[in-house]
Amino acid sequence: VKIKFMTLSEFLVEAKTKTYASGENNRERKLEDGTKELVYEQDEWKYRDRYFGFNPFIGEEIVWQDGKIYWAMNYYGKTFGDVLASDVYKFLQKAMRQVKKDKPYRGPSELYEGEWKYRNEVNGTTDDFEGFERIFYRDIKVYELKYRGGRIK
Repeated sequence: VKIKFMTLSEFLVEAKTKTYASGENNRERKLEDGTKELVYEQDEWKYRDRYFGFNPFIGEEIVWQDGKIYWAMNYYGKTFGDVLASDVYKFLQKAMRQVKKDKPYRGPSELYEGEWKYRNEVNGTTDDFEGFERIFYRDIKVYELKYRGGRIK
């Protein structure tokens, strides 16, 4: 019997902070069809995040346990206004580095840094959830993303 040392929530926090949220572009692989892919593996767990586009963008995260699909989330987001999308995404990565085990989907409920504000609202559990995150610069919305997912059986 194989002992499971890591929960789904613990794995998601680790996978997310070590892939996109890390800010290290060298972890990203571009596939033939234009998809960008990030992969992380630990013990019996595997995480894959694939997305298309830059602004707007759409993507999907999949988690396998022992080679079987276990969990998935899809998302769609875009930036607005005159702020550089790259600046928005840098702040988003900071927010996503603060993902917590009790809500291992995106960033924290709120994050404030200077003139930047991040807000994330989510309903549900890892079995079935949906959420909406926004970024504001000088109190003007410059980014939004909707996400949904849950356990796959």
